[in-house]
Amino acid sequence: MKYFILLIALLSASSLFGADQVQTVDTKVIQLTNAELQRAIAEANLAKKEATFAQIEAMQAKAALAREKADREDEAVKIAEAAEAQAQAEAEAQAEADAEAQDVLKENSTMYISVVGQGVAPMNTTSPAQAYALAKRAAIADAYRAIAEKVKGVRIDGQDLIKNMMVKRSTIRTSVKAMVRNANVVETTFKEGLCEVEMEIVISHSDFPQ
Repeated sequence: MKYFILLIALLSASSLFGADQVQTVDTKVIQLTNAELQRAIAEANLAKKEATFAQIEAMQAKAALAREKADREDEAVKIAEAAEAQAQAEAEAQAEADAEAQDVLKENSTMYISVVGQGVAPMNTTSPAQAYALAKRAAIADAYRAIAEKVKGVRIDGQDLIKNMMVKRSTIRTSVKAMVRNANVVETTFKEGLCEVEMEIVISHSDFPQ
């Protein structure tokens, strides 16, 4: 009986000691699991922070690219404006140069106008003298016309007749009307039926009505 009671006591003690060991192991497992969970949470937070930083850096890079693009566009606009201003300045300078190059009759000044008129002798003349006289007369008339064109300008009338997208008739008429006085014949040449007359006229500002 004593031995039986002792055995029961030993079994009870061993069972209690085993339960303490199991409880200790379970506690260690729980602590280990909690530590791993904390590490996982810390790693997740770190990854989240890194992703946020990467997103911020991407946004900053995008903004930098946008600013660079805007700067390039602004620079291109400035270059285009500078080129346009330079072209306009060159055009104005060329216009002024052209205006200065043109002969302008100023007050209390005179201008010399020299032209060359041409005339051809007709075929049915009776003598060389007649051919020369007729050719010279035609050359003088042509010289007067050239002087009038330079002084007063030329009136041009043009007319085109188009049918079925084709030109059927095209006519151009030129006319000039002016009073030419004090024109002088400088030189006359006659060769092979062609007479050339160089005519010169001196005009002043007072010759034109104000």
